Amino acid sequence: MILLNKVSKVYRTWGRRTVVLDEVSVALDINKSYGVLGANGAGKSTLLRLIAGTELPTSGKVERRGRISWPLGFAGGFHPKMTGRENIVFVSRAYGADMRSTVSFVDDFSELGSFLDAPVRTYSSGMQARLAFGLSMAFDFDCYLVDEITAVGDARFQARCAQAFDERSKRSGMIMVSHSIGTIKQYCHHGIVMYNKKLTIFEYVDEAIEFYKTQV
Repeated sequence: MILLNKVSKVYRTWGRRTVVLDEVSVALDINKSYGVLGANGAGKSTLLRLIAGTELPTSGKVERRGRISWPLGFAGGFHPKMTGRENIVFVSRAYGADMRSTVSFVDDFSELGSFLDAPVRTYSSGMQARLAFGLSMAFDFDCYLVDEITAVGDARFQARCAQAFDERSKRSGMIMVSHSIGTIKQYCHHGIVMYNKKLTIFEYVDEAIEFYKTQV
């Protein structure tokens, strides 16, 4: 279960105060699949970071009961001066996973070759995304957080990502952000619409899509 209890998120930039979430309280079942819909700038990616714990709410509390992934493709947690391999080892230790098998899996999946032993700061954004996605797939999470991850890499690598993600989605829950309605419908049974700084939960994703199209 993921519980948001009176969660607010406010950004202050250039003297302006922008409210993304305003005292939101919802409960999400980590065994279910939710598609998150909202206008550009509504805070969909922010919501995933709050759930993952990579960003803190301004007020309120986020409670996680289960193994929740970081946002797939999120490379912000990598240490830029460490190599890809060293970053994998670090994350493996943090999650209590077998380091050798995790490195082997990510090495094979990411197809970074010799760059796995180069500092992450030398990686292109695409290479960082490959490393992040491969590392995400190396762990069995109860719920995956997905932010447009199907767009990673070239067509062949995208197909490989889709296959791996299909396998995970059959046995784990997910919360997915995507600009593609087709992708949302393919993977998600339930819907979340971000509108007027609130979250509205829909039992069926088609209902969420209809609301999004007519109201947002």
